[in-house]
Amino acid sequence: MMPFLFLVLMMVPWAPGTASAAPASSYLQISGPCDPVLPRDHGPHPGYRTEWWYYTGNLRSEDGRPFGFQLTFFRSQISPPGSEESWPEPASAWRTQQVYLAHLAVSDIARQTFHHDERVSRGALSLAGAEATADGAAVHLFDWKAGIGMDRHRLEADSESFGIRLEAIPLKPLVAHGQRGNSRKGPRPEQASCYYSITRLQVQGQIRIGDETIAVSGLAWMDHEHSSAPLDADLVGWDWLSLQLDDGSELMVYLLRDRNGGYTDQSAGTFVTPQGNAVHLTRRDLEPEILERWESPRSQADYPLSWRIKIPSLEMDLRVVPRMRDQELHTPGSTRITYWEGSIAVEGRVKGRPAQGSGYMELTGYAQPLDSRL
Repeated sequence: MMPFLFLVLMMVPWAPGTASAAPASSYLQISGPCDPVLPRDHGPHPGYRTEWWYYTGNLRSEDGRPFGFQLTFFRSQISPPGSEESWPEPASAWRTQQVYLAHLAVSDIARQTFHHDERVSRGALSLAGAEATADGAAVHLFDWKAGIGMDRHRLEADSESFGIRLEAIPLKPLVAHGQRGNSRKGPRPEQASCYYSITRLQVQGQIRIGDETIAVSGLAWMDHEHSSAPLDADLVGWDWLSLQLDDGSELMVYLLRDRNGGYTDQSAGTFVTPQGNAVHLTRRDLEPEILERWESPRSQADYPLSWRIKIPSLEMDLRVVPRMRDQELHTPGSTRITYWEGSIAVEGRVKGRPAQGSGYMELTGYAQPLDSRL
């Protein structure tokens, strides 16, 4: 999911005793079109400072009970390529350039309860890691796993009080966002990421809540992104939406907020036709309007939960509402960010016809400015 690229980049350094992280320029940089190709680009991209594999989805039990889920794996490289050549001897099995983080969340919408957990580990001693496979990639952090293949994605993650075991089959080919996968996040060309999505996956499996295991099915969305780009100094947060409409189309929008409360010129999106063709959208195409806000009783963050999204060039006018209000995550043991990420419903009109669907939304920078972690 595009916005989380910056969450890990903002974290204080992982190496004990260091006062500052290595400059972003010493990592690999995005300098042009990415042109992602599968299965190669399902795998990790070491040398870039940050990377993640991101799954969200909306599921139902056999009797219609609705759920939302999120499973995300982050890779954060703590030293630039080649720096391991100067590591002192003797070697340690704990020594690594990579730190892995993961977030897991389930929204039990019928019962209006939200469950979330987090994990973090060095990429050493098989505790965590990501590797390319013949069919794609295998990512794990302890016993949380994502097996990412061309024809099937397998997700397994168990927390003490809840968990998921899901299989997801891609229904569409990858979508490369921005310009051939180069997704701008700031005014300078190097402030970009390589970003692609699988915008529609058919899901079956199980969700566990306490001692209850529920068979579920539905749709999911997968994002994969990597970059070394630093935060722009004027950026305070972002709003990200992924929508899956019942006509088989999808819409992704991210709105980057500046210090004056407006949206930067790099705010953008992608519309995907039912046939899988991608239409790049710029800030000029997007007409967002906040309709309703909600204040978290824990963080006192004031989140914009209901939206109207108009895209005149697509003859699209949609209203987005949360399927439950409190889907706020607190991550003191990993990214140390409080943010809202949850299941949403959408309805409106496209080309004069009624439209409806579901999706996910991420809202950051409301509990604390992004630069408060720098």
